[in-house]
Amino acid sequence: MMNDSERVPADQREPFFDPASSHMDLAIEPLGLISGPAALDLCDSGAAFALAGGPMAFTHARIGGDILTAVELRTHVMQAGMSGNDLLAHRLETLTRPRADFAGLPLAGAGPRIMGVCNVTPDSFSDGGTHDDPRAAISFARSLVAAGADMIDVGGESTRPGAEPVSLDVELARVLPVVSALAEAGIPVSIDTRHARVMAAAIACRRHHRERCDGPDGPDALATVAGSDASVVLMHMQGTPQTMQDGPAYRDVVSDVYGWLAERVAACSRAGIALERMAVDPGFGFGKTVEHNTALLAHLGVFHGLGCVVAVGLSRKSFIGALTGEEDPAARVSASVAAALAAVGQGAQIVRVHDVAETRSAFAIWRAQAGLAR
Repeated sequence: MMNDSERVPADQREPFFDPASSHMDLAIEPLGLISGPAALDLCDSGAAFALAGGPMAFTHARIGGDILTAVELRTHVMQAGMSGNDLLAHRLETLTRPRADFAGLPLAGAGPRIMGVCNVTPDSFSDGGTHDDPRAAISFARSLVAAGADMIDVGGESTRPGAEPVSLDVELARVLPVVSALAEAGIPVSIDTRHARVMAAAIACRRHHRERCDGPDGPDALATVAGSDASVVLMHMQGTPQTMQDGPAYRDVVSDVYGWLAERVAACSRAGIALERMAVDPGFGFGKTVEHNTALLAHLGVFHGLGCVVAVGLSRKSFIGALTGEEDPAARVSASVAAALAAVGQGAQIVRVHDVAETRSAFAIWRAQAGLAR
């Protein structure tokens, strides 16, 4: 990173990006993030760019080791284009263009959306056994909607560290009654699964699908999603639930996760899944240390460069417990809300949470200062 005494005027610098570089070397990380009327004014004046169409904007950007103002970045884009290289312009356009509606949820000008967690499992890390009966889960899901959830995420297989997999028949028996009942009631619902057969059964309920863990991996899963109108969340995880916290290691966690997600987005695109149907999730807590998770949260804005909606699941995670000293997941509500606000401050469009009412109240304040309609 350069200090002020080392700065070279933008029009005198050599191009600092190489088309043969890795995904992350070419990424533009938005910095100086702002929201509200000031963001609109700065974008209008050319001193900022909208992030994923807004309501966030950024006044600076990092590319490799350089930090540029919006004016300098625009100059570099022009220089690169004049030399016949449009890659930087493409990256900037991908980072700034508005995101389309996702899974039936309007995003433009709407602010963050809340995905309420409804685990129909006996062993999930925070709420295992609380509503593992389908009837109890349906009632609980309805209460989340009443509290302000925009979508319900139904899970039938725990992915907590050390969790053992369950059979497809067990997973289907847990989730399908819940997915079907919510879909029939017109409630947007997603299914938290790794398996093509479960995906297909949920999609048959004619609602949208959210796939966690590995992204749609393998020809069956890719074909299942591609052959439908379902939306999908691609989430990074190192290892499996049984092994993911056994000494997770990365060369650079932000770069490595970004590259992995970029490859999954490309694989989905090749399979015929439109970019507008994808969201990316860096996978907080899935094969990451406390330091890895905090680095991902600090640099979350860079993932908008993949051109997708950014979704996060931070709620009640163990790294939040490690940072706050709170061992009981159910007592991590305020810290989870703070983490959600930090993610929204980096432009995250969807947050997956256990504590819907508390998150919705915090977002109401955020929306007000951002100048968004209630």
